[in-house]
Amino acid sequence: MGKAIEEIAIETGHEIILKVNKEDGDEWANSEIKNADVAIEFTGPESAYQNIIHCFNANVPVVCGSTGWLEKYETVKKFCTERNQAFFYTSNFSIGVNIFFELNKKLAYLMNKQPGYDEVLIHECHHLQKLDAPSGTAITLANQIIEKVDRLDTWKNYKSDDNVTPSDNTDRELPVFSSREGDVPGTHIVKYFSDEDEIEIIHKAFNRIGFAKGALMAAEWIRGKKGVFGMQDLLSL
Repeated sequence: MGKAIEEIAIETGHEIILKVNKEDGDEWANSEIKNADVAIEFTGPESAYQNIIHCFNANVPVVCGSTGWLEKYETVKKFCTERNQAFFYTSNFSIGVNIFFELNKKLAYLMNKQPGYDEVLIHECHHLQKLDAPSGTAITLANQIIEKVDRLDTWKNYKSDDNVTPSDNTDRELPVFSSREGDVPGTHIVKYFSDEDEIEIIHKAFNRIGFAKGALMAAEWIRGKKGVFGMQDLLSL
């Protein structure tokens, strides 16, 4: 993702003044980051939180797409507000995925009124380099469904080859299946089942360009703003 963002940023006239990887730790904290207009954080779950705090301390707005660190999200929001900084986070920067989120919420609202479709699952597939499972996008989808569907209280992650079906669920859990294979940019499927049929919505990314364009759009948008934002703010969904 970092390479894809850099390539598109340069093509569109932006300048990259600093590149940081997940192994750099605190070594870059007092570097030329202070000269940046905005930082785009895509390193990974093990370094995202500290990178965000470093940028806030340097008075640099942050656009973050790393997942797997969200147990510290409320801490980041509080820090951002107290320091009068700017923070933009989403589990997925693809415009298509964010439209998919809206479809997911609408479908979940409709299915809550249809007791015949008690069985529901999510399946997500990503490249082998993706460290966290389930994906942040799948977690967003799951939380949206749980919020709308009264018969579900929580979600549980499974490997794609686990011998589990939605009908096995007796704990009001939404099963989320994760698979890692090849160089898959990202596929997310939501399925509802009844005795008569099934309803499925799917988003399949062909490459990483859509994510990179969305991150750059957010970086351009957040300049001069203060507060905590997401794709709904950017796209006015």
